[in-house]
Amino acid sequence: MKLRDIIDCCVHLDVHEKRCDREDLFELVFFQKDVSEWERILAAFLGEPVKPQGKVPTEKDLKITEGTGGIRVEQTLFEKEFENGVIIAKFWPWKDDRCITLRMALLPTGS
Repeated sequence: MKLRDIIDCCVHLDVHEKRCDREDLFELVFFQKDVSEWERILAAFLGEPVKPQGKVPTEKDLKITEGTGGIRVEQTLFEKEFENGVIIAKFWPWKDDRCITLRMALLPTGS
């Protein structure tokens, strides 16, 4: 699985800012109005969030996200293992309730 496979399904959504587009890391800012559609697409590829917004992160959540900025209570975390590694995706809601940062990473298995 590649991060691009997921992103290609999201081209119809408005993006506020694209920050990073590499094979192993993808980051953009999208609008809060589209959060349900982003959640639907990510869940189709990665399953339901392993850490929904508002839930305290587990030690496993903290460990797997340590190289990508960690994970906090107000954030959402998706995670799924594939043959070529583990894909994680995180929503970081902004305090303005207008935008959300999406960071996805392809991590080597065992990270």
